[in-house]
Amino acid sequence: MKDKLQRLNDYEWLLPKSAREGMLVDAKVFANQAVMDAMESDTIKQLSNVAMLPGVVEPVCAMPDAHVGYGLPMGAVGAFDADEGVISSGCTGFDINCGINMIRTNLTVSEVQSKIRELTSKLFENIPCGVGSKGKLRLQRSELDEVLVNGCDWAVKNGYGVKEDLQNTEEHGVMSGADPDKVSDTAKKRGAPQLGTLGAGNHFLEVQRVDKIFDEAYAEKYHLQPDQVVIMLHCGSRGLGHEIASDYLKIHEKAAQKYGIKLPDKQLVCAPANSEEGQDYFKAMKCAVNYAFTNRLVMTQWVRESFEQVFDHSWKDMDMHTIYAIAHNICKFEEHTVNGEKRKLYVHRKGATRSFPDTPALIAGSMGTASYILHGTQTAMEKTFGSTCHGAGRAMSRHQAISSFKGEDIRSSLRDKGIVARATSAKVLAEEAPKAYKDIESVIDTVHKAGISKKVARLTPLGVVKG
Repeated sequence: MKDKLQRLNDYEWLLPKSAREGMLVDAKVFANQAVMDAMESDTIKQLSNVAMLPGVVEPVCAMPDAHVGYGLPMGAVGAFDADEGVISSGCTGFDINCGINMIRTNLTVSEVQSKIRELTSKLFENIPCGVGSKGKLRLQRSELDEVLVNGCDWAVKNGYGVKEDLQNTEEHGVMSGADPDKVSDTAKKRGAPQLGTLGAGNHFLEVQRVDKIFDEAYAEKYHLQPDQVVIMLHCGSRGLGHEIASDYLKIHEKAAQKYGIKLPDKQLVCAPANSEEGQDYFKAMKCAVNYAFTNRLVMTQWVRESFEQVFDHSWKDMDMHTIYAIAHNICKFEEHTVNGEKRKLYVHRKGATRSFPDTPALIAGSMGTASYILHGTQTAMEKTFGSTCHGAGRAMSRHQAISSFKGEDIRSSLRDKGIVARATSAKVLAEEAPKAYKDIESVIDTVHKAGISKKVARLTPLGVVKG
């Protein structure tokens, strides 16, 4: 399919609906030449598959971090008409509301550098992480249901975070309309012991320096300055979200058959947006979204407490407030202008971040490389349903990475760069090796110059905690 792409400019490529029989709308890929050269043809094919689903709205978009995923590529956006379209558990993904919390401090690199090893160890000690990790919280079923419905409001009420955190969180930390009755007992059993845990895979907690400022006005708005220390926390809805996705993939498989939806790929199981199966998933997904927002805010408070223990100051004295908290595996009901007409759409962002005008967009690099804070734009509203990339994007599978790299070599390489890394195993370091990911600079160059999000600050790591 890659050979069917038409170059529009240095950063945009068109896959016309004429490229493949059955496509209902065009698709677009945002990539500079280096990113395009490395992109798999199967990623483009998956994009064309989504363009065949009922009620899809033009264009289906791939971000520069796009790579082959489950159904919809990871790093892509699919929008569907509220009446004629579908809601797809496959298009949202397994780690519902995987996202980022960005926390600022008033500490400088010189103040933190001498204590970075102690700080990284304290964070590793205080933030439960790893496969199947269980948290320090023990929730009763009624409490868990409250989390699923009220999200970060529950966290603040119970002493995890403050109201200001909610003001700086997408959806203010809670999507209304969540219904715990649409979540299976299995999902709840998996989620109950995991609230306040980092998990494994590409999830991480990173102490970073503000390495470079690109936009002084936005940097001032976000309280950023060179050599300032900030913290990036990246994780999602843990076993609860994974189980909700698994449960509804089965339900949506039956729904697609029931409603006669022709699937170009069985992984793109879905249900009509207004059907019971579609809305049940949407209500269950919101539960996972609220859980994930709460999960990150609980850990945000433990990050603050860890800094207090190491630096012997209150977190408020260290100005450890949330810059922003954002989701990047989610389905949202939004209004967008399409061909001059306002339309209600179900926008699936899978490995894609919201990029609304003047709103922060938080983009994670790979372990040991830079991450970025950007801001959203009106151009994104016009071209990508208000979306941008979410990270560097994998260049090789975890299995390939483990076969190609040794964890201790990665740890040593990070140490040579002055980066302290703590992980539950050397295997984790190997599968998350920087070279297993795309070049973050090329990814950011694409979204910046395409205008779908604009650079504010570049962040580089000082200490890394991995599951």
